[in-house]
Amino acid sequence: MQVFKFGGASIKDAEGVKNLASVLKTIGYKNTLVVVSAMGKTTNALEVVISNYFNNKAELQSSLQDVIKYHNDILFDLFENENHPVFKKVRSFFDELNGFLKINKSPDRNFVYDQIVGFGELVSTTIISEYLNTIGITNHWVDSREFIKTDNYYRRANVNWKSTQTAISSSLNTSVLNITQGFLGSDSNNFTTTLGREGSDYTAAIFAYCLNAQSVTIWKDVPGVLNADPRYFENAQLLHKISYREAIELAFYGASVIHPKTLQPLQHKEIPLQVKSFLNPKKPGTKVGKGIPIEPNIPCFIVKKHQVLISLSSLDFSYIVEENISDIFGLLHTYKMKVDVIQNSAISFSVCVDNIYNNLEKLLQQLKAKFSVTCHENVSLYTIRHYTEATLNQLEQDKTVLLKQLTQETVQIVTK
Repeated sequence: MQVFKFGGASIKDAEGVKNLASVLKTIGYKNTLVVVSAMGKTTNALEVVISNYFNNKAELQSSLQDVIKYHNDILFDLFENENHPVFKKVRSFFDELNGFLKINKSPDRNFVYDQIVGFGELVSTTIISEYLNTIGITNHWVDSREFIKTDNYYRRANVNWKSTQTAISSSLNTSVLNITQGFLGSDSNNFTTTLGREGSDYTAAIFAYCLNAQSVTIWKDVPGVLNADPRYFENAQLLHKISYREAIELAFYGASVIHPKTLQPLQHKEIPLQVKSFLNPKKPGTKVGKGIPIEPNIPCFIVKKHQVLISLSSLDFSYIVEENISDIFGLLHTYKMKVDVIQNSAISFSVCVDNIYNNLEKLLQQLKAKFSVTCHENVSLYTIRHYTEATLNQLEQDKTVLLKQLTQETVQIVTK
């Protein structure tokens, strides 16, 4: 088995879908499972639908129609016959989504998020599966929610590995080309769950682990894993080879090319990962494997925007010790803050977090009961792996540094 994953950028329009088919023809698709994301910026567009559902009902149908029209335009570009079954299948998904918006009674925004946003992947895979069948690439459309079983931690669900392994081993026909959704799972009540933004890479790794796959290939709009995001850094360079450990470090610090959880199941079974360009499928890209030294050995730059830096000090100038730190982390867990950096001294404690669930105000109210609190919103967290003094000085230039933390291999700075 080989597992391929195609992201939203690779299938943002009809030409992208046709290119996916071209990649399969070029590389081969025998005993292959293809994991696909939502098309283009569909997830963002569905997040607008969710926002309007809660905050602006007058714009709800308009925002939903924008999503429907985007996919219909792709359908009309791919299928000449308007009576093709794909039109009915896609319409059925959007009818189901519209029905949920009308009958849902749950006030839980995270639950609602997962029930709505997953339609992006369900529709994209339906379009791709039908198109491939039409041009002679016979395949089966697979609902990943029937195979990837999770808890009900909506928007960042945790995989139930035992149930998932059983479902995949007993029910997935591996002798055919399968097309399935990234990002999605389901809980014990069969409600849709999601694995976190950019979770399609993780989906590929989950299937690969359970199938004992020969390899996983992530097809991107870049040549492979770069030492920096070209949107924010000039002269980004391709990393030809990196180890699982290095890739996990880069993912942990926020490198967007690989999802943070993707490497762990692959490493456990030593399944090689390749990151390649869907525009140049025959080029080698980046290979990730066991014990491979980074090549070339150059600094790697990562930036995470829109972070929050919270600095605490004790009200009575007493030491911040184990009991205080335990209370702080208990609150961070309660309010679902993703911690990116921590730093503490005798009487102060700083933490840089990602306010994914918009619980910042509730957290700050709790912290202010025990500590003196300073909060900087909309800060940027920069990380350099294998840094040099020159690269660090260059990064700090013209920035206000609020926090800096150095280890032998890594430096992290928070800037305003």
